[in-house]
Amino acid sequence: MTTTLSERVSQSAFDGSMLRVVLLMDLHEGAQQRFFEAYDRLRHDIASVPGHLGDQLCQSFENPSQWLITSEWESAPQYLAWVNSEEHAEQVKPLGACARSMRPLKFTVLRETGRRYEAPQAGFGGRLQDGPRLGEGIVRHALTFTVKPGSEQKVADLLSSYSSPAARVDEHTRLLRTSLFMHGNRVVRAVEVQGDLTAALRHVSEQPEVRAVEQAINPYLEQDRDLTDPESARMFFMRAALPAVHHVAAHGPQPDRITRHALFYPAKPGCGPMVARFLARQDEAAAKIPTSPVLSSSIFQRDDVVVRLLDVSGPADGRFAGGFGLDGPRGAAVLDRMLAGAPHAPYPMDLITDRRAPAQA
Repeated sequence: MTTTLSERVSQSAFDGSMLRVVLLMDLHEGAQQRFFEAYDRLRHDIASVPGHLGDQLCQSFENPSQWLITSEWESAPQYLAWVNSEEHAEQVKPLGACARSMRPLKFTVLRETGRRYEAPQAGFGGRLQDGPRLGEGIVRHALTFTVKPGSEQKVADLLSSYSSPAARVDEHTRLLRTSLFMHGNRVVRAVEVQGDLTAALRHVSEQPEVRAVEQAINPYLEQDRDLTDPESARMFFMRAALPAVHHVAAHGPQPDRITRHALFYPAKPGCGPMVARFLARQDEAAAKIPTSPVLSSSIFQRDDVVVRLLDVSGPADGRFAGGFGLDGPRGAAVLDRMLAGAPHAPYPMDLITDRRAPAQA
């Protein structure tokens, strides 16, 4: 049976589909009016952001402390460019100060039905996702931050020393894998979660051994943080977020030996989204090659930081170029023009630790 490309690509920000973002919020007691005023200021700022189509602010009619903000965007890259910016971090501070919890969810729009969308004047005319994506119910996310030069080995030792937290989070959520890489003073921690990503990250952060390690690396971070202060912690993890923008995987029996690798692509100023999109096209082309050693590839991108996480059959060697359609001068030259470190980039990252949950009985 032939596996189609749409079955292999379980996630992509680059298909041009409209995006709907849902933000669930639970407010502190008595903060409703302050929150409403903060949102009213934010909506004027966001109205001029490229790609933003509109918002809805909703308050629960059962519980006044529960609120919902939905926004529509022409495409995922336009939303990610805004949500990953320093401007966004400052704009949402007043909202975050009002909330006990905030949970963002992001969806590409697959269909629009009903009288509102059937009326000729009602629709925005944006592109809809072509069809449903298939996958294994796994959410991929990464965090990245930099440490002070000279502290790299100390940080690597600390980050590889703690015991793995329990894999089971709740009845529906399980932490599957955590992989940590470094290149120079940049740290990238990638996680795979089955179920609710927010619940899994909260579960990990509450483990005593993890809290101790996070406290131990604080003096070595280039960006100060105080994880005992909820607002400081929220801003740090917001800025450290490295979202997954594309994932493609081979289907069928898996080989006995699979190795995990990461490549760091430092893009020239403003070129990060183009690098990520270029790599996504290479991944999709490589997925059609039966002899490719690459079993799966996840691309993470924030601003001009791009990381590619690879699961490879056997050891990594010169087959990478052929496996990604970059053999020959043209593809390599296109990529070089977008990278700040060319001609030596991309940079292989050092694997510090790769923790997998035990198989379920």
